Amino acid sequence: MATDIIENDDITLDWTFKVSLATDLVHGMNFLHNSPLRYHGRLKSSNCLVDNRWTLKVAEFGLHSFFPPSQANHGSDDCRRCKSMRRDGGVFLLNVFWGLLWTAPEVLRNSVDTVPKMSELDLKRADVYSFSIVLFEILFRSYPYDTDLMTPTEIITRIKQGENPLLRPLVPIGGTGTGTGTGTGHKGPEDVPAIVLKLMQKGWSECPLDRPLFPSIKTRFAALTKGRRTGIVDNMLALLEKYANNLEDIVETRTRELVDERKKSDMLLYRMLPRVVAEKLKNGQTVPAELYEGVTVFFSDIVGFTSLASASSPFEIVDLLNDLYTNFDSILSQHDVYKVETIGDAYMVVSGVPERNENRHVSEIANVALDFLSSIGSFRVVHRPGMQLSLRIGIHTGPCAAGVVGQTMPRYCLFGNTVNVASRMESTGSALKIQVSEETKTKLDDIGGYMLAHRGTIDVKGKGAQDTYWLEGKKDYSKSLPRIDSNSTPLED
Repeated sequence: MATDIIENDDITLDWTFKVSLATDLVHGMNFLHNSPLRYHGRLKSSNCLVDNRWTLKVAEFGLHSFFPPSQANHGSDDCRRCKSMRRDGGVFLLNVFWGLLWTAPEVLRNSVDTVPKMSELDLKRADVYSFSIVLFEILFRSYPYDTDLMTPTEIITRIKQGENPLLRPLVPIGGTGTGTGTGTGHKGPEDVPAIVLKLMQKGWSECPLDRPLFPSIKTRFAALTKGRRTGIVDNMLALLEKYANNLEDIVETRTRELVDERKKSDMLLYRMLPRVVAEKLKNGQTVPAELYEGVTVFFSDIVGFTSLASASSPFEIVDLLNDLYTNFDSILSQHDVYKVETIGDAYMVVSGVPERNENRHVSEIANVALDFLSSIGSFRVVHRPGMQLSLRIGIHTGPCAAGVVGQTMPRYCLFGNTVNVASRMESTGSALKIQVSEETKTKLDDIGGYMLAHRGTIDVKGKGAQDTYWLEGKKDYSKSLPRIDSNSTPLED
């Protein structure tokens, strides 16, 4: 029964549930009034039943010959009988015979001996009164009258007398309307739309002619819900149907978002590791170290970086290196090389690893070195506008081993004497110069087109005295290479 839901504080009813129950009641009563039965005659909350689909259904109709409206009269013994009937928690079972507390005043005034002939329209308007009382219970989850303050006999007597002000259920303070009588206030003010309160108060008017009929009530409820289905289960099924219809679009959207996020993570991973290595690690494969017969290693360093760092703030140094390495990274994207790492101002690049490219690794690194020098000529330090940065570059060609080191932050590292010699080519070089080993010079001569000059002999740790050369340019190289500007302030080691 609806009363079981109204009285159960463990069941939370929001506006959606309440308007659903009220709309079902309106539809049920409208159907009865348009059926051969014409009216109900005994409507109250105890004969409003709620099924397992949360649909309210009206019961106990069509019993006019058994319980005519004229039997509304009662004695004090009947009220005492009601007084003794209690529910758990001490709430009165307000079902005084045929629902007298839900019965319209004009019906209550009928006597047993002199029953006036009430028209069918009058009985329909009496049903509207009963509906308004039940609607109050649904909206505010409370009985219409407080029987702790008044006995049912007193309540019914005052309703019959039509006292001024009228005794009607009192709308809780906080609602958008107020009661039309002197009934007792109830718990839990609700945010009920004013149109519903006005309709409810209109329905329990003293004059039957002021009460709207159910076709009009149905129209107003339809406007309130904007024609939408209000059944709880029906709404759930409709939502599920809508979700099923849109499931393909939702999956496509989520898949596209997942692909985009995966591209972002892959892009970040490819910046940390070579693509072929990263793909193997993503697939759960191990990446064993490999020996490469021929690679070319590049090292660069900023001349006088220590002096510059001591005269600058940490933030200025970070901004400087970020600007410089962003410029260098854009150059690397145009060549078949791999950036191994940067440590401070040191910049290490290799070609021929991890993907072998025959002998092109020598020319690729040589072109990178020339492009670096060309770009450094126009690069200016933001916090030192008058200063010209100078690079020192070293290149060496030979065999090396390469592999992934570490698990928490895996790094692709190079090992072997080739790396050490390339580092020595850089450290023993000069500002704005590219020093290459004899092995690199021989490979560049085989390729042709590169201009090299003999530098002399230097001592290379682990290899002794070695002839080295300056890479000064390339035929048909359109970019200009910088020289030390006498008007600028070069950095000194």
